[in-house]
This record gives sequence, structure tokens and C-alpha cells, in this order.
Amino acid sequence: MSSPSGLIEGPNTLTLSQGQKIHYEARGQGSKAALLMPGALGTASSDFAPQLQHFSGHPQLRVIAWDPPGYGASRPPARTWPLDFFDRDAKLAIDLMDQLGFDQFSVLGWSDGGITGMVMAAEYTEQIEKLVVWGANAFISAQDVQHITNVSDVSQWSERMRRPMEETYGVDYFPIIWKEWCQAYRAVFEKNQGEICRQRLAQIQCPTLIVHGDKDAMLDTIHPDILQREIPNARLERFPDGKHNLHFKYQKEFNQMTEEFLSAN
Repeated sequence: MSSPSGLIEGPNTLTLSQGQKIHYEARGQGSKAALLMPGALGTASSDFAPQLQHFSGHPQLRVIAWDPPGYGASRPPARTWPLDFFDRDAKLAIDLMDQLGFDQFSVLGWSDGGITGMVMAAEYTEQIEKLVVWGANAFISAQDVQHITNVSDVSQWSERMRRPMEETYGVDYFPIIWKEWCQAYRAVFEKNQGEICRQRLAQIQCPTLIVHGDKDAMLDTIHPDILQREIPNARLERFPDGKHNLHFKYQKEFNQMTEEFLSAN
């Protein structure tokens, strides 16, 4: 496993071979690398501030959190929404880590980032060492679509929930890109029968940690048990009072759990 010594802690930007600009943040000094994958419209700083702080200066682990293409500071160009956008992001994430010099690494993915992480683990088995996912699903159910419908109107969001997105995308553009995401999510349900990567879960070879908040209002309750059952080497940890963003409220417990999982031989 390669471990580039020249990777500097902090925010950075590079351009992939396809011409896509990617913003990322790196923390830690260790030889074991992990890529942090944010959720819908999320960025390294908006979705993983507690984890970036926790792993700063870590002697054994090195974490890289990215802004996915078209999100946050990985613009321009603007985000596009092909039906296979999770697979598109997975390939670009592999390319990012390859360009940074990591031929093997783990993935920590939240929500959409967890979906992309599962695609990566299924399609790039030689590169992915371990996988942690939470708030994620391998397919879209009718209940998932209803959850998205419930939050599709950003004018009904609380100011606290809107603020970080408006700071990232602007008051005018945020509702536009959120509407685009909702439409793309529904398109997968309608045109692909909701299938994203469930049919590929059996291909995942790496040890997998599934974390689930039992009060997650963004996810059909069927998903964590399906992931545990259909990913060959998976274990499920539940937070009974955890919600979709449990890695914020329970950051101490979550960080310790993931650190132990990543550090174990």
C-alpha cells in the first residue's frame, strides 16, 4: 500500500485527468488512508467537520474528505445528473485517490456518499480495504421517495438547516440544485426500478461496518438489515436515538467506533 509523504494536511484542490476539478481536505499522518464521502449536496467541511478535527494529526490514519463533482468547491462545472451518477462519482473518487498516490484505502460514506462507497467497494475490490456506511441504501423504495418528497421544499426547512447550504451555494442556487437532486433521485426510482447497487452487494469483499440511527427520518427502515444480510462480511451497529446525521450528535462514539474499525488488522 502506498502512503504519499507529500500530502499536506488542510484544504487542497487538484484537477483529475478528465478535467474535473476536485476540492478535498486531508487530515492525519498515518499510512492507512480513508476517503470520507459526503451526502447529497454535501462537502468535506459541511458534512465531516467533527471527523476532520478528530483525525487531525493522527499518527496511524490519514483521512481525505472530498467535495464530489459539482458540489461545494468542486465547481465549475456545475453538477450533472446521469442515471448512473453514483457510478460516475465512484470512478472519479477512485481517480482522485489514485492521483493522490493511494492504491488501497478505506471508505467512510454518509447517505449518498455511502451509496457511492458501496459502488466503489463492489466495483473496485482491489482498492477498497474497508467500508463504513451510515444513512445509506442500495436501492430506492417507495418509502424513500416519500421521505424525499417531505423535504423537497427548502422554504419549509428551518433556518438552521438551510444556512450551511445557502452559504455554500447561495440563496438563489441552493433551491435549484436541491430540486435537481430530488428529480435525479426520483428518476432512479422511476426509470431503474429504484436499483442502484443492491444487485452488486454480494461483490463487496472488504470488511464492512454499517451504522444506523433508528430514528433516521430520511431512510426506509428496511435498509440496514438488508445491507447486513447481503454484504458478505458486514456487521451492523445501531444507535437507538440516532438520526440521519448521527455522526454529529454522537460524534465521540462514532469517531471511536470508526477509528477502531479502521485501525484493526
